[in-house]
Amino acid sequence: MAAPALANAQTTLHAVMQSDLKILDPIWTTAYIVRNYGYMVYDTLFAMDAKGDIKPQMVDTYSVSADNLTWTFTLRDGLLFHDGAPVTSEDCIASIKRWGARDAVGQMLMTFVKEMKVVDAKTFTISLNAATGLMLQGLGKPSSNPAFIMPKRVADTPPNEQIKDYIGSGPFVFKTDEWKPGVKAVFVKFDKYKPRSEPPSAMAGGKVVKLDRVEWIVMTDQQTAVNALKAGEIDFIEQPSIDLLPEITKSPDLKLVDGNPLGYQYAFRFNVLHKPFDNPKIRQALLYAFNQEDFLKATIGDPTYYKECKALFVCGMPFASDAGMTDKLESNFKKARELLKEGGYDGEPVVLLQSTDLGTLTNLAPVAKSLMEKIGMKVDMQSMDWQTVVARRTKKDAPDKGGWNAMLTSWVAADILNPVSSAFVNASCDKAPFGWPCDPELEKLRADFAREIDPAKQKAIVDAVQVREAEYPTYINIGQWYQPYAMRKTITGVIAAPVAVFWNVEKAGG
Repeated sequence: MAAPALANAQTTLHAVMQSDLKILDPIWTTAYIVRNYGYMVYDTLFAMDAKGDIKPQMVDTYSVSADNLTWTFTLRDGLLFHDGAPVTSEDCIASIKRWGARDAVGQMLMTFVKEMKVVDAKTFTISLNAATGLMLQGLGKPSSNPAFIMPKRVADTPPNEQIKDYIGSGPFVFKTDEWKPGVKAVFVKFDKYKPRSEPPSAMAGGKVVKLDRVEWIVMTDQQTAVNALKAGEIDFIEQPSIDLLPEITKSPDLKLVDGNPLGYQYAFRFNVLHKPFDNPKIRQALLYAFNQEDFLKATIGDPTYYKECKALFVCGMPFASDAGMTDKLESNFKKARELLKEGGYDGEPVVLLQSTDLGTLTNLAPVAKSLMEKIGMKVDMQSMDWQTVVARRTKKDAPDKGGWNAMLTSWVAADILNPVSSAFVNASCDKAPFGWPCDPELEKLRADFAREIDPAKQKAIVDAVQVREAEYPTYINIGQWYQPYAMRKTITGVIAAPVAVFWNVEKAGG
C-alpha cells in the first residue's frame, strides 16, 4: 500500500538577492531590494506589461472625461489586505498622496492634480487642473518608486518618515517574526489574494503564486552563493557575479535566464548641497574626466554584458540621444583640470561612498577615485555595505559630519526612459531625490515634457534636457550593463520583467 501524501507539504524557494533587506518602506527609499520586497507584499493600481503598455492591475475599470481633466477609477472585487480588511478608495487616495510626495513621476503628476475624491468604497476620481499624459504612466510605473497601495492608516505616515506597519494586499505576506537582517527575509503565500484572469506579462496580468514560501537568504560572497546553488542549498541568485557565469553555465543542474532584457544604467550621483559639487563647473569637470569603459571593465568585465552609451535615456529606446554629450566621457583630463580651476576647486576632500557587498557596484568607486585623482581632486573613499549607503545618502549633513559628496548606483532601464521618470534628472531642490539638485531650467523642461503629447516634440525636449544636463550635471551616466539570473533547472516560470518577481514561479520536487 502506497504511503499517503503529506497533506501539509510545502514548496519553499530559497533565493539570494542583490542585497540584504534592512528597510521596509518602498516609498521612502528607491533601493531596489526594497522595491523587490514591495512587489511581494503590495499591489499597484496599474502595471506595465512586456510591451511597455500600462494595464489595469488592482483597477477593474477606468474612464477619463472628454476634456481629459477627470479620471474615474473603480477597483476590482475581492481585494483584501493581509489583515482581512477590504482595499478601499480611501486607501488608494492616501497611498497616491504619499507616493506623489516622494517619487519623481509622482511629484510631477501631483502638480497637475486639483483634487482626489472618494465616490464610494471602490470608486474614486482624480481631477486635474490641466491635461497630462502622466496619469497611467505614473500609477503603473514598474520601478522605484512604484505607486504601491497601502492601508490608509499606513499611507498617512508622513512621507519623510518610514512606515512601521507592513500590511499589504499583494500576493505574499511578509513574516516580520522571521525577519533577521543579515540572515534572511521570509514571505508566505497570501491565500486570499485574488489574481487577475489574464496571463502574466512583466509586471501586469495574473499574479498566480505557485510557491508556499520564499526565503531570501543573505550570502555576501558570490562564490559561496554559486557553490550553494550547485549543491541545491539555494534555488535562485538574482545578480550572480559576471565572472562566475561560465562556471554556472557548465553545471548540468543550473541555468541562466535573461530576466531584464532592457538592462541597467550605472550612475555617479553628485550631492550639490556642499562644496565642491555645489559648483556646476566642478561637476562638469567629471563629465570630461570620466569614461565609461573603465567603469564597465572594472565591474562587468565581459563586453557581452555591457555597452558604452552616452544617452541618458537608454540606448535602443525611443529617447536615446547624444545631444550635449558627444565630447564628454572621453577622459579629457586637460579640459577637466581647466574646469576645476574655473570652478575654484581648492583641494577640499570629496567624500565618496563605496558599497562593498554588491558585486556589480563594488568596483565603481575605486575607478571614480582614480579618475578624480588624475585631475587633481582629493578623494576620501569611505567603504560600507549597501544598506548603510542607502541610509547615509539621505543625510544632508556636511560631508565631515556624516554626510557625503558623491555615491554610485545603478538604475534599471525601465526607470529612466524619459526625463520625468528618471529620478536623477529631477532638479526640484528639496523635493528632488538625495543629491538635491536645484535647477529651474531642468524643471521647466521636465514640465514641458509632461504636458507634450507629440512624440517629435517630446524628442526635442529630451535633447534639450541632455544639453542642460551637460551644463548643470545632476549625475553622470557611466554605462549600460546586463545581468542574467542564475537558478537551478528545477525552477520554471520566471517572468522577464524589470523586477525579480516570484509569482508564476514553480519549483519541481517541492
